[in-house]
Amino acid sequence: MKTLTVSISKKILQWLKLLAIPVALALLSGCAGDIDIKQPEPPIKPRPIVKRSINAPAVDYALSFQGAPYSYGKASPEEGFDCSGFVKYVYEHDGIHLPRTVREMSNALTPVPNNNIHSGDLVFFNTNGDSVSHVGIYVNESNFVHAPSSRAGKVMVSSLKNNYWREHFIDARRPQKN
Repeated sequence: MKTLTVSISKKILQWLKLLAIPVALALLSGCAGDIDIKQPEPPIKPRPIVKRSINAPAVDYALSFQGAPYSYGKASPEEGFDCSGFVKYVYEHDGIHLPRTVREMSNALTPVPNNNIHSGDLVFFNTNGDSVSHVGIYVNESNFVHAPSSRAGKVMVSSLKNNYWREHFIDARRPQKN
């Protein structure tokens, strides 16, 4: 009986040896196989083209004040801003010194052709029948940031495509480092 057991054991071992190599290869190939599971790539969206001038960082700073209160004659985040106080405050941060009033800003800066308005340029408006009475900072894509009025009550972004602003737009002017 002992011989039969040894004989069966040897045959089983031979079969196991024969099966061990293919089983091991199959298991290892599972790890090294070239099954390529890729996640679908999201479509690439082009980034909007923004014309930037040396003053564009002022725009980001200006946008950080959205929601700050409007207050006639004021020029600080603590007290609030009127339109020219807002523009002056933003540009002072970048070391560009501008006059305090809308009219003085308009008179001191060089006009920019309407087809060459860049991010950071100042946009001027006639909102009360005066030659120039309101100012904002051009952001991009026809948008500008400004402190419009006590009625709006806060610093906000508006569009030059809006009928009101389009009809009252005068021109744009570019601040320069002194």
